[in-house]
Amino acid sequence: MPDRSQRRITILDVAREAGVSKSTVSLVLRGSSLVNAETRDRVEAAAERIGYVYNRGAAALRSATSSFVALVIPDLVNPFFAQLAVAVEEALSARGFVPLLANTNDSPNRQRDLMRSMREHGAAGVMISPAQGTPPEDLAGLGLPIVTMMRRPASAPDPALPYVGPDNADGARRIAAHLHGLGHRRLAFLGGTTGMSTQHERLSGLRAGLAAAGLDPDRAVTVHDALPSRSGGHAAALEVLAAAREGDRPTAFVGYNDIVAFGAGGALRAQGLRIGRDIALTGFDNVAETAHHAPPLTTVDVRIDDLGRAAAAALLARIGGEAVPPETILPTRLVVRESCGAPGAGATEPVRPS
Repeated sequence: MPDRSQRRITILDVAREAGVSKSTVSLVLRGSSLVNAETRDRVEAAAERIGYVYNRGAAALRSATSSFVALVIPDLVNPFFAQLAVAVEEALSARGFVPLLANTNDSPNRQRDLMRSMREHGAAGVMISPAQGTPPEDLAGLGLPIVTMMRRPASAPDPALPYVGPDNADGARRIAAHLHGLGHRRLAFLGGTTGMSTQHERLSGLRAGLAAAGLDPDRAVTVHDALPSRSGGHAAALEVLAAAREGDRPTAFVGYNDIVAFGAGGALRAQGLRIGRDIALTGFDNVAETAHHAPPLTTVDVRIDDLGRAAAAALLARIGGEAVPPETILPTRLVVRESCGAPGAGATEPVRPS
């Protein structure tokens, strides 16, 4: 054990002694109900062993920052992340916490600066959808309780970086089965880039669904990487249409997410194609705008509000010193609307457990 006789003992020393985070020690000292009894006993025993004395006056000066949580997202322009932020805020405020919203613009360097600033300003924990290309060690070495959302921080589940997200593969399998049932045999998948975990999961699910229907996925679907944005979807759709030979155009366009599908829809309309009649179009996420799109967009409902609540609950548990699963996967459902040309559009599948 290091010699602490020549310096003031701090809550960092207590945290190291108890094997918990600084935020957890702070919650124990303030008598927070977020911490379970076993963790509280461990922290109090550690404090007594090393001779820590709680300075309540100094703690009162620090308390203004102790209830803040960092919410770090890659693209606030995307309505999915705006809706997710609202759900997170509602869940956190019900427990007395306030989110500090930060937008990385999908830049790992900007994200690194923002995370450092959040730590310096006393955030109790971090909820993050990592920027593309984020090294896992950037997150694991932050020294704060952390939960990741929507984008996996590593190729395998990591207890140090718990993940909350939808069952992307199953949702994409549902799209494949539905489009096959409507007679589509040539699909174009638009958006996302190679290396994005979400694109990999959704594309893998689409391929699996086509294979289950008896098609060769390598022949039945072409993949067109693009920014996960309206402009990316628009450009990718034009690229597909320009490259298609007469009579060999894909009959269904599958968007990586809803806003990619919105952008693709604009390109299809500009080329004189009637969505839902001349060509099918689907999205993924079920943001609020999909129901009001022209025509309304068939999509996969990832249950944005439930994702936000689940991620907030996981972070609060970590702040309280509790263990959480390495990953929490929420089931999805297919929402059928007019954009795919399906008879009886407007049907929604029931949610099935993952």
